[in-house]
Amino acid sequence: MSFLDLMKERYSVRKFSDKKVEDEKLELILEAGRIAPTAKNFQPQRMLVLRSEENIAKLNKLSPCVYGATTAIMVCGDERVAWQNEQDGTDSTPIDTAIVATHMMLEAWELGVGSCWVGVFHHKEAIEMFNVPEGLRPYCILMLGYPTETCKPAGLHFKKLDKSETVFYEKF
Repeated sequence: MSFLDLMKERYSVRKFSDKKVEDEKLELILEAGRIAPTAKNFQPQRMLVLRSEENIAKLNKLSPCVYGATTAIMVCGDERVAWQNEQDGTDSTPIDTAIVATHMMLEAWELGVGSCWVGVFHHKEAIEMFNVPEGLRPYCILMLGYPTETCKPAGLHFKKLDKSETVFYEKF
């Protein structure tokens, strides 16, 4: 399958089976996050892997968007090591962690593992609940697992704006 086809096929899984993600596949997914590009290659991403029944139960209290996932990766960023834009002071952490999470989601799909990017959770509670090290901020949680047989993309998944509405070319 071409990369473009993989991206078109992938969708956010919101109905996971109880089948566990194999260690080998999880390691490949984490490797995709490790090698993802970040601003100036400063690599501020930090991933907390959650797999125990106890931690998945905690996630269910933290967010309504666990969807029965058996594995989750909380993608955090360390702003202390992120690149800082000298012109306006913004740091690259939110963008870097988004790139990292996207790479992991695409690798997961290639391996037959579904994912859902979740930003709906109480960030401060997550830090306390999972003892996130000081200085790290959770940006998203990737729910991972195998889609159920009845799982299908959300209704808006295939609704995309026309390229003429999203791409503009310079005029000479």
